[in-house]
Amino acid sequence: MAPAMDQRSRSSKPTTIHGYAQSGDLSGFQRLLKENPSRLNERNAIMAQTPLHCAAGYNHVEIVKLVLESKGVEEVDLEAKNMYGETPLHMAAKNGCNEAARILLSHGAFIEAKANNGMTPLHLAVWHSLRSDDCSTVKTLLEYHADCTAKDDDGMTPLNHLSPGPGSEKLRQILNQYLEEQRKRSALEACSQTKAKMDELERELSDIVGLHELKTQLRKWARGMLLDERRRALGLKVGTRRPPHMAFLGNPGTGKTMVARILGKLLYMVGILPTDKVTEVQRTDLVGEFVGHTGPKTRKVIKEAEGGILFVDEAYRLIPMQKSDDKDYGLEALEEIMSVMDNGKIVVIFAGYSEPMKRIIHSNEGFCRRVTKFFQFDDFNSKDLANIANLKMIHQTESSLLYGFKLHSSCTLDAIAALIERETTAKQRQEMNGGLIDPMLVNAREYLDLRLSFDCMDTDELLTITLEDLEAGLRCLSQ
Repeated sequence: MAPAMDQRSRSSKPTTIHGYAQSGDLSGFQRLLKENPSRLNERNAIMAQTPLHCAAGYNHVEIVKLVLESKGVEEVDLEAKNMYGETPLHMAAKNGCNEAARILLSHGAFIEAKANNGMTPLHLAVWHSLRSDDCSTVKTLLEYHADCTAKDDDGMTPLNHLSPGPGSEKLRQILNQYLEEQRKRSALEACSQTKAKMDELERELSDIVGLHELKTQLRKWARGMLLDERRRALGLKVGTRRPPHMAFLGNPGTGKTMVARILGKLLYMVGILPTDKVTEVQRTDLVGEFVGHTGPKTRKVIKEAEGGILFVDEAYRLIPMQKSDDKDYGLEALEEIMSVMDNGKIVVIFAGYSEPMKRIIHSNEGFCRRVTKFFQFDDFNSKDLANIANLKMIHQTESSLLYGFKLHSSCTLDAIAALIERETTAKQRQEMNGGLIDPMLVNAREYLDLRLSFDCMDTDELLTITLEDLEAGLRCLSQ
């Protein structure tokens, strides 16, 4: 009697939408779905599977297509998970249902979805291929760029699941060949990204006047980091680079702060720093007025600067002029900064006049061990200052007073340089350096406003600063 009952049980027709999906009864499936469109994502009682799980797991492609192309109010949940955390694509993969897998992928199924055990569809497709000697689903997943290096919760990749015997050799060759192609593809993408990043680097460096040694060093860091990206894309293991700490030595106006800001963007761009923020501080931001105030104050600043650059301007002011001045708390602030310079979470730049900076360099035995790069910011000559003026006019932001204005064609670099040489003294240029340019340009715009008539209708003339305006701007500055 038992076999007969089993036979009747097997021959009985399905009555649920999941049963129709599993048996492949398209007309029955359509009828139930038409009666109640909300059944599209209905879960069955035990496995918590949707009709799409069932159809995909039995390779009933007509029902899979119908579900995916349904135009009803209910939208199919392509990434629905059953009690094991498996999506419909997992079901197709683990049962070798290649056609169903291909249709799911063409409709955007997530190829790297992970089940509760961390396995991706490729893991399960490999398991099926080992049992059936059918690699078609594996090939389809690889065609859609499945990740051969994805690891399950046991740290196993699809390749790791292959046994050493000859039975899995064909599958091993398929996966290894794809893995090599994946590495080459990643390397080509990395190469393209590297070129774009180097082009961006060069654009940023073109806005820095002079400082050839610093530019060369930046190119070295950038190339090293970007080549490391390519090495890793090819599967090579290389050590992580540590961010360099620096000292910027030079007079005010030589561009130390500006370069620090550009440096923050560049180090972030090439991956040395996780953010592009530059925290600019001086002694008053670090040193407290009473015993016990300096440490917490400095540590707070350091915490805020983590992930980026801490730029300490006029850093020599942390060191007292007289060694006998034991009431000065600047040394405490310096020691707090020095204590975090080895943890790799921050890049510190100490900046200041060349001669006074010797105090801080010789104040601590560990300073030169930690601060390994020293850059001299020389005073700008008249040609450098003319170049800075030209760059400032080219790169005005909307918030700038000079936004929309331009220099007359007669304002060549040579003409501006000759004008600066004639209208300023060597002492004035040394004391102000690049700080001379902004007031010169602002004064020039004011002189332009003064000499224009209210009747002027020439839009070009209204926005053009001439050599005469620049000359007036410099004379006003000298006065």
